[in-house]
Amino acid sequence: MSEQPSASDSFDDDFDDIVEAETTRDPDLAVIEAGSRTLRAQAGAPQNDHVPARPADPEVDKALREVESELAARWGETKLEPSVSRIEALMDVLGEPQRAYPSIHITGTNGKTSTARMIEALLSAFELRTGRYTSPHVQSITERISLDGAPISAERFIETYQDIKAYVEMVDAAQEYRLSFFEVLTGMAYAAFADAPVDVAVVEVGMGGSWDATNVIDGSVAVVTPIDLDHTDRLGSTPAEIATEKAGIIKQGATVILAQQPVDAAQVMLKKAVEVDATVAREGMEFGVVAREVAVGGQLVTLRGLGGEYEEIFLPLYGAHQAHNAAVALAAVEAFFGVGAQAARTLDMDTVRKAFASVVSPGRLEVVRRSPTVVLDAAHNPAGARATADGVTESFGFSRLIGVVGTSGDKDVKGLLEAFEPIFAEVVVTANSSHRAMDVDELAALAVEVFGDERVVVEPRLDDALEAAITLAEEEDEYAGAGVLVTGSVITVGEARLLLGRR
Repeated sequence: MSEQPSASDSFDDDFDDIVEAETTRDPDLAVIEAGSRTLRAQAGAPQNDHVPARPADPEVDKALREVESELAARWGETKLEPSVSRIEALMDVLGEPQRAYPSIHITGTNGKTSTARMIEALLSAFELRTGRYTSPHVQSITERISLDGAPISAERFIETYQDIKAYVEMVDAAQEYRLSFFEVLTGMAYAAFADAPVDVAVVEVGMGGSWDATNVIDGSVAVVTPIDLDHTDRLGSTPAEIATEKAGIIKQGATVILAQQPVDAAQVMLKKAVEVDATVAREGMEFGVVAREVAVGGQLVTLRGLGGEYEEIFLPLYGAHQAHNAAVALAAVEAFFGVGAQAARTLDMDTVRKAFASVVSPGRLEVVRRSPTVVLDAAHNPAGARATADGVTESFGFSRLIGVVGTSGDKDVKGLLEAFEPIFAEVVVTANSSHRAMDVDELAALAVEVFGDERVVVEPRLDDALEAAITLAEEEDEYAGAGVLVTGSVITVGEARLLLGRR
């Protein structure tokens, strides 16, 4: 296991000076933003971004930080008490805002956020006002609540929190446990959607289904993306056990859009659909991917929907998994509009093409730099890592790929590393700023088991890890096609985006 030399002394001095000057800021974010100033010059001018930066107005920024601090003082997203009683109580005192609009509800293990973004793009293209609720966020907490395809402003986020704060405190006082971070955010999203008002809400579960805080909506369309092993300590140790929990979003008379699943998981979903008289559309049967080919900036796909085929759709995302997400999203929107049930027709082809061409999914095989190419992907479990590895191999053709990996400690980290081993020439292990981050030495020990001592570099700081990986990639000739993939956690990817200037 090699110890990569850090960046130059002047780099370290500048970095530390900037961090020290940021003493009034959140310490973790100060480190990240300081690093972004030193690395940004190497990355070139950032392209158009779809992730909000910190508010420019100091007063708004201060107010947002206060809200973030109050939310952070609650139970985090990984500490759960499996019940919807608290969120139901909050919805009751708020006047049931989640009943003010129809909803499309999304569960699964991988692909939920990308699928939600595609569904949102399609609905918006058909001139519906949309609300989208997804988690976790890449860089800004405001990303989680979107209206009309864009994250709500910091001002609106703060206002929404202040509007429901008294009701949240009322529920806190009456319950055995206070509302969690995720429960309060869910209440904010549902209230913001009702206030907008939206024509339809696209809602991603936080974890599971039955007792997830989002599960107080009656989704007329329930979407289940591929199920695999993740959160096994809470959801179960087999796909069937996990599917049992996730099937809780399937409501009476709903339409279920079922992505390709392990056999035991599919059986659980189908049984639940029969119990509640839901209609099921299965990928590979009623809808699916007919054809796909790699294209510049993404891929060209032909999809079979519930009402017919949609040819030559450009999808500006990489990987076969994104094509399958697109098929699921299209079927979900067709089901929402009654295609396949009340009408045997396709949606307007030009509108569908326009919608898919507009899709972005930050942190999902996202290119943030050239020369060398740096790609970010939020894969955090073995199934996601396998899909990412396949997508990188197919779409980029790197002659040599350097990995930067920072993971959470509660994941199947060895399984993730094993999925990436065939495509990484070397791996730089590091840590993000989260308290959930795996200790770098523990991660390094696992990496040595998988990659061998000679292929592992240790850099505890993410800025140094990025610098080391870029240096390793640049050791090849400028035109040799080496690249860097940053992965392992949404948090790692979000912090790397800041460091590399995608603000």
